Amino acid sequence: MKQFWLVLGIIIAPMFVAAQDDLLGQLEAQTDILPVPVVATFKSTRIINGQSVETVKRNHLDFRISHRFGRLNSGAYELFGLDQAVMRMGFEYGLTDDLMIGVGRSGEQKAYDFFAKYRLLHQTPGRIPVSVTLFGSTVIRTQKSFVPGETFSFQDKLTYTGQVLIARKVNESLSLQLSPTYLYRNKPELDEDQRLLLAFGIGGRLKVSRRVSINAEYFYAFREQKDDLPYHNSLAVGVDIETGGHVFQLHFTNSLGMIEKQFIGETTGAWDQGDVHYGFNISRTFSFNKKKNPVVN
Repeated sequence: MKQFWLVLGIIIAPMFVAAQDDLLGQLEAQTDILPVPVVATFKSTRIINGQSVETVKRNHLDFRISHRFGRLNSGAYELFGLDQAVMRMGFEYGLTDDLMIGVGRSGEQKAYDFFAKYRLLHQTPGRIPVSVTLFGSTVIRTQKSFVPGETFSFQDKLTYTGQVLIARKVNESLSLQLSPTYLYRNKPELDEDQRLLLAFGIGGRLKVSRRVSINAEYFYAFREQKDDLPYHNSLAVGVDIETGGHVFQLHFTNSLGMIEKQFIGETTGAWDQGDVHYGFNISRTFSFNKKKNPVVN
């Protein structure tokens, strides 16, 4: 009898090991499928002024209104800047989950901006450490010259921007982003300024509750140091508040403009002198996806 159980054990053991190996192989195959891309690195397509790695989802339209008020140091007579305001209104549409296009119009310089964003990489645990999004835009400045009789050609009015947005959601509370930037102005606002401007941005988001986060961003422009240029690097801090389909962004920044040409290349305010603007962005997303399985109450 002992020999029988021994022989039976010798026969069954390899079968058990093989079955175990098959099961482990299936689990490993499933594990290869389990990792999913990280979502909601940022809650909006903007960190504050600058673009984030996020894109509008397929068949969704994001309607965005942005305001920047006057400088806080303008005094009580101007209600600390609230008597003055500049607005940008824009529409952003998702052609796919990774590709979006947008258009906007700014009161500052009466500028029209056209842009596209493509999500190249999604951060995926154990596979891809960062998210990467490509951004490109063209801006047309339509404001007339303040110099009597001076006119600009169509080419003179154009500015081009290219960015590689690299972000990582470190954990559920903290997200960081780097934004190398290429900015080319066919005709700078000041003749003394350079046409090609390279810049480097850094931004982040710190989640403090389910729907509230603190955001900050800074852009350093690598321009030739000239005493007669009034430009400063852009710095902004603020709070994001998510309410379902809306995202409210309340912030303070030394930049009046709300497009890359303006806040990266033409920020004239200095934080240490009180040249700070209060501002906000309001985003509302609309879905054009047809509901295949409507819920009946």
